[in-house]
Amino acid sequence: PRRFTIMTMNTKLETARQQMVGQQVRTWDVLDARVLETLSAVPRERFVPEAYRGVAFADTEIPIGHGQFMLKPAIEGRILQALAPARGEHALEIGTGTGFFAACLAHLTGRVESLEIHRDLAANAAAAIDAAGIARVDVETADALAREYQPRYQVIAVTGSLPVVDRRFERALTVGGRLFIVVGSPPVMEARLVTRTGDDSWLTELLFETSMVPLVNAAAAPRFRF
Repeated sequence: PRRFTIMTMNTKLETARQQMVGQQVRTWDVLDARVLETLSAVPRERFVPEAYRGVAFADTEIPIGHGQFMLKPAIEGRILQALAPARGEHALEIGTGTGFFAACLAHLTGRVESLEIHRDLAANAAAAIDAAGIARVDVETADALAREYQPRYQVIAVTGSLPVVDRRFERALTVGGRLFIVVGSPPVMEARLVTRTGDDSWLTELLFETSMVPLVNAAAAPRFRF
């Protein structure tokens, strides 16, 4: 009976996972096979706060504390598809949250650095990533808006919004590198993909309109840096 119960639970989990991928992610024009495989392979339920495990695969933002939220699966899929992370690339994530998105980046790239301003979220995320057996992710407790960056990343994902552009993230890309960032104020913000095309040139594309919780201390971010 116990084995049957475990098998039934696993079956329900996998059914819910595949429904998430098929009915939420794919229907929002996320068709990249590597992204879909990643969202199927990384155990999302292990990264959701225990009180919300029952809605781990739901089409909703999930509260994780400190006024922060786990992004909807479709949004995560769109970000991954836009960034097109490749094996061997070096990725930076701003806003670790639960660690799920960092785990997805690690599944697709070579190494991930993830910064989280809240110490407890960073610790929980690092533990969840380790428990899931995912390597090549370094989680650090830090204020991402209080440091400078070297141009060494091929992929950067900023998973909190900024009221205005902060050029530090664009300049942290290597040539050919891609940055996902959300800029603006509620109720409507712009999700953008920025590609570094040369030493002093960048291409910005509008991906979609959305609304995302601002990064902590975002109001203090420098408006422009040259």
